[in-house]
Amino acid sequence: MPKKTPTFPGPRTARGQVLAILLSNTDQAGAEPLRGRVTLAAIVRSLKRKYHWPIETTSFPSNAADGRATWATVYSLPAEVIDKALDARGRDWLRSSLGM
Repeated sequence: MPKKTPTFPGPRTARGQVLAILLSNTDQAGAEPLRGRVTLAAIVRSLKRKYHWPIETTSFPSNAADGRATWATVYSLPAEVIDKALDARGRDWLRSSLGM
């Protein structure tokens, strides 16, 4: 089965905001823009399944603010995927999603 080309969601949507962070290769400390709407995991799942982005997931043990043991998850895109997306129409899309 051929690999599908990733597509861009609307730049001002929650999916678009998460993808913008992944494409800009910066860290996001928490999910402030998503608070009260939908989980980050659900958005990443949608970006993977509906929009075909090859997002990598890494989980590791961590501690919650109250001292409980929990898991932390880091999402990322491979560097070659970021480069290819930005060389396509990604730079313009990224500028519009960040309001530049």
